[in-house]
Amino acid sequence: MNLLRMGILGAARIVPAAVVRPGRLMARELRIEALAARDPVRARRFARRFAIPRVAASYQELVEDAGIEAVYNPLPNSLHAEWTIRALEAGKHVLCEKPLGCNALQAQDMNEAAIQAGRVLMEGFHYRHHPLARRMGEIVAGGELGELRHLEAHFCAPLWNRSDIRYQFALGGGATMDLGCYCINLIRFLAGAEPEVVGARALLASPQVDRYMEADFRFANGATARMTCSLWSRVWLRTWALARGTKGEMRVRLPFQPHHFLRRLAVRSQLGTRVERISRERSYTFQLRAFAAAARGEGPVVTTAEDAAANLRVLDAVYTKAGLKPRGA
Repeated sequence: MNLLRMGILGAARIVPAAVVRPGRLMARELRIEALAARDPVRARRFARRFAIPRVAASYQELVEDAGIEAVYNPLPNSLHAEWTIRALEAGKHVLCEKPLGCNALQAQDMNEAAIQAGRVLMEGFHYRHHPLARRMGEIVAGGELGELRHLEAHFCAPLWNRSDIRYQFALGGGATMDLGCYCINLIRFLAGAEPEVVGARALLASPQVDRYMEADFRFANGATARMTCSLWSRVWLRTWALARGTKGEMRVRLPFQPHHFLRRLAVRSQLGTRVERISRERSYTFQLRAFAAAARGEGPVVTTAEDAAANLRVLDAVYTKAGLKPRGA
């Protein structure tokens, strides 16, 4: 098996969960070779803590490193497009955190860069690689619920630190960018179609930066959908999904955090009522395995840049309908 050598752009909080710990379980498939961060002191400290062999002097040095074949990009949203494209042009495969870009146009440019480079570009919607997401899709597509009529996805989690990058417009912040992108992705995935945004309402943390968003959608066949997301509102914690059809419904607890022990998939249909419990292996491990396989040409890319652009088109429309500017605009 070919060993995929990976570099990391930035010492973000998500790095240990997303690549370091899963990478330890994949020693025969992947090795993290180097890290680059704006603050060299922090970079060295981070590298020592997580046993990363080398620290590059800059992002550019890392993406040009001939000893690295793939790059993980967890930088602020505003830097996703620039550094993903630079890495692709340097011949690297890229796993980029969600959302892929600040808006749909950026994601399209990133997709074109990946095509031109002949390299894999995967968006980091880790939950989509977990068996729970696959099972949700099977139940809806299998017809047990009948014709799909309504979908809901909710993701609210408190973020009290108002200096966090997710509250900064210039860095591509906002509740919809951080959490709502999951909801939109799940709605599109289960529907297998693109929705029209018929209404959206935001509560703001600062000008143009949403701390809460609710949005309603409609599909061409008349089906409807709804999402809510929040970084700070009266709704502290809410993370569940619903799919209702003409013959039954499916409710899923923690659809975006399937490794937690409280996750559950419940189905009520003409076949009866049941609860299914799915693997507790972390979704980030499934994602990193899928990325390594795709980079070796041994597996498909599930969360493609093309799909990321479609997701961001809906997200951009949500912001516009709520009277806000799309990020990066």
